[in-house]
Amino acid sequence: MISSLSVAGLGLGVTEPAFAQSVRTLPDFTDLVEQVGPSVVNIRTLEKASVRETQNSPQDEEMQEFFRRFFGVPMPSPNSPRQQRPNKPQQPDEEQPRGVGSGFILSSDGFIMTNAHVVDGADQVVVTLPDKREYKARIVGADKRSDVAVVKIEASGLPSVKVGDVSRLKVGEWVMAIGSPFGLENTVTAGIVSAKQRDTGDYLPFIQTDVAINPGNSGGPLINMRGEVVGINSQIYSRSGGFMGISFAIPIDEAIRVSEQLRATGRVQRGRLGIQIDQVSKEVAESLGLSKAQGALVRGVEQGSPAEKAGLEAGDIILRFDGKAIEKSSDLPRIVGNTKPGTRSMLQILRRGTTRDIPVTVGEVEAEKPTKKAAAPAEKPSSSSLAAKVLGLSVSDLSDAQKKELKLRGGVRVDAVAELAARAGIQEGDVILALSNAETPTVQVFEGLVAKLDRSKPVSLLIRRGDWAQYTVIRPQR
Repeated sequence: MISSLSVAGLGLGVTEPAFAQSVRTLPDFTDLVEQVGPSVVNIRTLEKASVRETQNSPQDEEMQEFFRRFFGVPMPSPNSPRQQRPNKPQQPDEEQPRGVGSGFILSSDGFIMTNAHVVDGADQVVVTLPDKREYKARIVGADKRSDVAVVKIEASGLPSVKVGDVSRLKVGEWVMAIGSPFGLENTVTAGIVSAKQRDTGDYLPFIQTDVAINPGNSGGPLINMRGEVVGINSQIYSRSGGFMGISFAIPIDEAIRVSEQLRATGRVQRGRLGIQIDQVSKEVAESLGLSKAQGALVRGVEQGSPAEKAGLEAGDIILRFDGKAIEKSSDLPRIVGNTKPGTRSMLQILRRGTTRDIPVTVGEVEAEKPTKKAAAPAEKPSSSSLAAKVLGLSVSDLSDAQKKELKLRGGVRVDAVAELAARAGIQEGDVILALSNAETPTVQVFEGLVAKLDRSKPVSLLIRRGDWAQYTVIRPQR
């Protein structure tokens, strides 16, 4: 009491920090559910059955047991009849349940977004609205690379979602999901954003959350506290098939970009360069004089590709594309993929320690071509004793036939590797194209470069293996 009076007498007050006041109560999601719920739909797919007997999977049996024990009723089927159906032979062309998922209404005239894997292979798609109206849907288009699909129902005056700004989304922010896990419609779960820009695919930087997402939630919306859709729930990390605390959503800006192309043409056009890339490690960056590990290392260039026509070479490091910095290798396919085929773009690359700009005309994504094996040695190799002593390498000149086969002007072939080279991952049959940013067209040149090495510093080697190239680093033997 005395201390309280003393404080009051001095006119002092104890004020809690703003963040302490804000965490006293958890967010209330009821208004969000009322606002967004009418725009979230259940999607079930049907396929024509073959003449076979349907059987329950172990997962189905476990879920049936769960519902019997805790609810006293059979597990509801994803396809409206909420009772177990006895196993019976299926007649040819009889449609049977294939899968269940979720989706949300993009526009009042019936365009609905979901995951491509939800509708993939379906003979029929049925959309159920929250008011229990059912419609047969037409698949407008599906893009497996991004896992985005658009379907259309013949209806009007539908409640559509609001699209949010993903760039405003913050790690730690509360988000909510609505969907149909295990076929249970209009299920709401909530959590926080765990991470952004999570690399789990070539073309999409996913949003990671701890929102409970289970089979059937796929295609449903991820919603921020302003009632805006910021992502499509797409993947979970799981060892059991159920939620384990980590889920991934496709950023809505990427999904909208895909959906616009699907609605316009039924497919998605993506740009391509025709290269295989890899990360630039810290050791390689230091050996090449880069201030930090950045860019995309070109490991290989496809024959006849836009990259080959532009003069791009294995071992180049792409630093910028049309002025956009490539901080990590996964940035490049996303930026190039979002570039319209036929666009003339500018690459900034690092080659042999020199930065240069190379113009390239972006091609269109196509099926990958099989890689070719390197040509076998045509003549007996001659070893390099100095390289063997300093780097743990025995090398020989390439024959004219090997140069022609590999489309190389020069290089030295690795005939044997000792401890140092082996630890760096170099293998017999590899071709060394450069040593410390200097080309190695012959064994004689290679020997001269080895003799000048500062053996107190690591040295970078550009290695060609098959059709692909990569950098590796060796610390020379003193």
